[in-house]
Amino acid sequence: MFCYQCQETAKGTGCTIKGVCGKTENVSNLQDLLIYTLKGIATYAVQARELSIVRPDIDKFIMESLFSTITNANFDRSCFVERIQEGLILREGLKQDILKTGGTIPAGLHDAATWTATADQFEAKAVAVGILATENEDVRSLRELLTYGLKGIAAYAEHAYTLEYQESGIFAFVEKALAATLDDTLAVGDLVALVLEAGKYGVDVMALLDQANTTTYGNPELTKVNIGVRNNPAILISGHDLKDLEELLVQTQGTGVDVYTHGEMLPAHYYPAFKKYDNFVGNYGNAWHKQDKEFDSFNGPVFLTTNCLVPPKE
Repeated sequence: MFCYQCQETAKGTGCTIKGVCGKTENVSNLQDLLIYTLKGIATYAVQARELSIVRPDIDKFIMESLFSTITNANFDRSCFVERIQEGLILREGLKQDILKTGGTIPAGLHDAATWTATADQFEAKAVAVGILATENEDVRSLRELLTYGLKGIAAYAEHAYTLEYQESGIFAFVEKALAATLDDTLAVGDLVALVLEAGKYGVDVMALLDQANTTTYGNPELTKVNIGVRNNPAILISGHDLKDLEELLVQTQGTGVDVYTHGEMLPAHYYPAFKKYDNFVGNYGNAWHKQDKEFDSFNGPVFLTTNCLVPPKE
């Protein structure tokens, strides 16, 4: 495997045997193949938009798939196999939509837009299309920097999407940028410009998520948060998804079950909408990377809503 998408990487250069995060070789390689598949889908999606074909299911699939590959989000090999299989089906469906609309498929498309295989062949394919397949180090670095930017955009977009906020321009840029990482005619300067453009869309999607969160749950306000525990049975919730927290609080009202936040869910206490729940009682533990000890000591169910997962012990 080779992965250097986060600050945790071995020796500060890249994880080559197993991810410091806990990611295994086969999961890492399948994530690379999923990204490769998304680039092929994006090649058709760009052309489809030019023909006024917009597939919300394609937008959603790309967004969620990018999100699934970020650091400490998903360590499940079977999930990536299923996503790749679904991606190949969606890619071919989008290709047929283009043809039905009178469009033509250009000759000489990149392999990412044409490859196919059975699930038992995925890992062999993955090894051939990983990060190091791009030989020029500068081009490779810029393509990966752009890809990681898109993963971040996708994560914010997914949270906003969950609250029914979305912007088509963000999806269109993600697809354009993914397709651009396959274009060998783009020089370093072209890729730098795309990375800067990704920064612009990163700000846009953060503004969208801020609008989604504050419109739905109110503007955060300074709040004292209890860090002790009560004697009631309780559920510990971590991650970033405020909608999941809301649904948990609704379902536990009046049951005698308390709810505590952990790690990234701590800021939820600052949103006015959550203060009406008398069983939303405090924060337990520290940062996300202490899950391996604190989830054990909590002695209750743990609800992890999105990313920042430390793989649990058996």
